[in-house]
Amino acid sequence: MHDMARFVDRAVLHLQAGDGGHGCVSVHREKYKPLGGPDGGDGGNGGDVVLVVDRDVHTLLDFHFRPHAKAGNGRPGQGGNRDGANGADLELSVPEGTVVLDQDGRMVADLVGPGTRWIAARGGRGGLGNAALASRSRKAPGFALLGEPGEAAELTLELKSMADVGLIGFPSAGKSSLVSVLSAARPRIADYPFTTLEPVLGVVSVGDQVFTVADVPGLIPGASQGRGLGLEFLRHVERCSVLVHVVDCATYEPDRDPASDIAAIEHELAQYLPSLPGDLAERPRLVVLNKIDVPEARDLAEMVRPDLEAAGHRVFEVSTATHEGLDALRYAMAEAVAADRASRPAPRAERIVLRPAAVDDSGFQVTVDPEDPDGFLVTGSRPERWVRQTDWNNDEAVGYLADRLARLGVEARLIQLGVAPGAPIRIGDVTFDWEPTLPSGVDLVRTGRGTDQRLDRIDRIGAPERKALHRIRRGLEPEDDER
Repeated sequence: MHDMARFVDRAVLHLQAGDGGHGCVSVHREKYKPLGGPDGGDGGNGGDVVLVVDRDVHTLLDFHFRPHAKAGNGRPGQGGNRDGANGADLELSVPEGTVVLDQDGRMVADLVGPGTRWIAARGGRGGLGNAALASRSRKAPGFALLGEPGEAAELTLELKSMADVGLIGFPSAGKSSLVSVLSAARPRIADYPFTTLEPVLGVVSVGDQVFTVADVPGLIPGASQGRGLGLEFLRHVERCSVLVHVVDCATYEPDRDPASDIAAIEHELAQYLPSLPGDLAERPRLVVLNKIDVPEARDLAEMVRPDLEAAGHRVFEVSTATHEGLDALRYAMAEAVAADRASRPAPRAERIVLRPAAVDDSGFQVTVDPEDPDGFLVTGSRPERWVRQTDWNNDEAVGYLADRLARLGVEARLIQLGVAPGAPIRIGDVTFDWEPTLPSGVDLVRTGRGTDQRLDRIDRIGAPERKALHRIRRGLEPEDDER
């Protein structure tokens, strides 16, 4: 039994960016310095998960065995104005030509070019310490902001080989051997179906021109419907500039001949065409009649060559064993690649696009909560982030959140919509009873750290009372709940 290399050109990743560190609540304490002030440091940012194109990586096999990846968490802040360390970024090396799809199958990144970086999951921001939260009204805040959780992402990676010339043909047609003699690549070669389970890339130099040749997984009829390794094969030929049919003229199968092999492969390409962004049918083709070192194969090649040339193909008779005909094939490949490169439009310089926020963009929206017809939903990046950063066990932190929402205009918008006091308001994953009596932007009377006297003056309506009032408005008796 042969030890075949395994090729995985599609992998699903479960990524988790690092969480941000919490801010620190601390007051400077030193002898003879009674008013040292707050000195709590900020939490560190969580690490990002980054995909990086690495020229030494050729498959997605590692991700198949290790699909879960997590970046480092940020460290919490400390007293003495010491900020927490940032979490370490996690860099995942991917082959050139990797396409990233989201959970809905939409392409979100096309990674081309060594060193290309793309942030797949962003780390959470670190929370501010109480030193950064001090203000004229809050001389010594008794709270700090919590670190944000890092983003979680489930992405699908697909590999499409980046090669100028793609060798296509039935399994065991001699494609791997052809790459080995055209370039310095040394693939595993054996005489059995599906010899190549991973694409073999070779670099060919002809004069002053250098181009790459790829042998991709073998093809069988029905590949466009997913049979065998067909879809893997078809993904890899999408980006090739020139396609070369490699035909085994020494096959002993009675129902196969060079013309039928080429027709079968072209049929599979035609079936796959609707899903391709480019025009695969217009790309130049070459035909290689291989293994002419076998006398019967040479006779067959000489017999079918006139018919193939009459059909418009450029035909080359070669032998990977004796190297016969390889020079002419190299120059023909180089000529076709040069013509394709010359026909491509000049690359455009990347532009930095600035998209300023609209002048009427308030940064949030207030809508009826789809999960509670009596409640309202506040959406927006800033309100949702502020809620995640709030320590709900600290009244002073809750008061600070109320001030921020009021300054943003959330409270004014709720009043404009006629929202009644006590109505449930949901922001992110938190639902609370809205009380429009919190004054903001005014000097606060000093109280104990971690408290806010404005909250003490509010008679909060709990969930049972709110439920009873809701039933009364509907004309039901509260005691109906127990029936």
